[in-house]
Amino acid sequence: MIKVVGLGPGHSDYIIPMATQAISEATVIIGYHYYFQFIEHLINPNTLRIGKELSEEEKRADIAIQHALEGEHVVVIGSGDASIYAMASIVYQKVAEQQLEIPVETVPGISAFITAGSKLGAILGHDFCCISLSDLMTPWTTIEQRIRAAAMGDFVTGLYNPRSKKRYWQLQTLKNIYLEYRDPKTPVAICKQLGRTEEEIKITTLGNLDVNDVDMFCVVLIGNSQTFRYKNNLITPRGYLNRKPETGVEIQQASFEEILNNLPSNSLEKDALWAAIRCIHTSGDFEYINYFQASEKAIAIWHTYLKNGGTIVTDVTMVQAGITKAFTTKYKNQVVCLLNDPEALKMAEEEGLTRTQAGIKLAAQKYPKALFVIGNAPTALIEITDQIHAGTLSPTGVIGAPVGFINVIESKERLKTITDVPYALITEKRGGSNFAAAIVNAAFTLDEAKI
Repeated sequence: MIKVVGLGPGHSDYIIPMATQAISEATVIIGYHYYFQFIEHLINPNTLRIGKELSEEEKRADIAIQHALEGEHVVVIGSGDASIYAMASIVYQKVAEQQLEIPVETVPGISAFITAGSKLGAILGHDFCCISLSDLMTPWTTIEQRIRAAAMGDFVTGLYNPRSKKRYWQLQTLKNIYLEYRDPKTPVAICKQLGRTEEEIKITTLGNLDVNDVDMFCVVLIGNSQTFRYKNNLITPRGYLNRKPETGVEIQQASFEEILNNLPSNSLEKDALWAAIRCIHTSGDFEYINYFQASEKAIAIWHTYLKNGGTIVTDVTMVQAGITKAFTTKYKNQVVCLLNDPEALKMAEEEGLTRTQAGIKLAAQKYPKALFVIGNAPTALIEITDQIHAGTLSPTGVIGAPVGFINVIESKERLKTITDVPYALITEKRGGSNFAAAIVNAAFTLDEAKI
């Protein structure tokens, strides 16, 4: 039988009871000769000890198999955990390739990066990975791919075999790659001779990392974008304090933050930008930053008007329904849609108007100072703009977002020529009731905009 045993980082306190028992029962122990000093007190005096050099892993596996075939109780020792960059892999591989019936067992140990994580506090609090920089058995091209993937994936990263006299350049190359994706202030820890009397831990940053401070007795841990330092601890938040939003308000606010973080370049003033963000939120399309247009301070003017209880007139009930009821209730706004009003229906029949046009024409007579919001009918927008140009109507503002193909562009071009009434519009053939309502809601909530 072969047991591949991890000795932990070096101190006897880090050797687990299973490993202690396996070592004490072994008749043959094989390993890098340096490691025997840590287990002298555990070895039976009659046990055969076979020490080899660092580069002789394959020989160690062959010797272990030879003695196991002779009926010995064989233990193959290694530092840290036996299955992490250690002897377990080569022993199992050799047994499998030869199709031997030798029982093989891995006895776990405390790995170097786990030890480093505990010494540092909580750097391994979220997703992490380990990369060996040794290219003795793995091509550098493969290692570099893994480095870049870990850097892009924002993993906390543990580095094994980070640097030696002959392999002096790999760590610097890794640092350069990580700086393409990580802030130079990202915490980095160099942990040397962990668990031994020579133990030394140095905390620095990615930008200030001096590769000359690192050797083969070190494991290096690099934090992710969330890792921070507090005194001598490195902490990577688990996410409990950044849970996903659950309520409607939380989800909406998180959506606005996502939009803000990804906004295309623009020259909109704060009030107009807030309305554009609400339109992007409505559509899921960042292109609406280019389709929103407003006269100077229009949204800010309407914010004051609406909070003072101003009246809103809409062309269709869909716009009326899209304006948040909590706002209109709070500020006691009247939201009027005369689309189905009997008087408007009569006017449409007698004057040959569309129902929406007649509804807006009637509303202009009854509520001449209102904020007029058009989200569907270009004829309704034409009616308003024509009255404004004729001097027979002077509303608090006009929102023009009719959608479609016939008269849509023409109605919006009319609105653009207005100079003495605040306006906002969705350009081209785009728009709709949801956008018209979104602009009104933006005016209501301007004081909440974190821009």
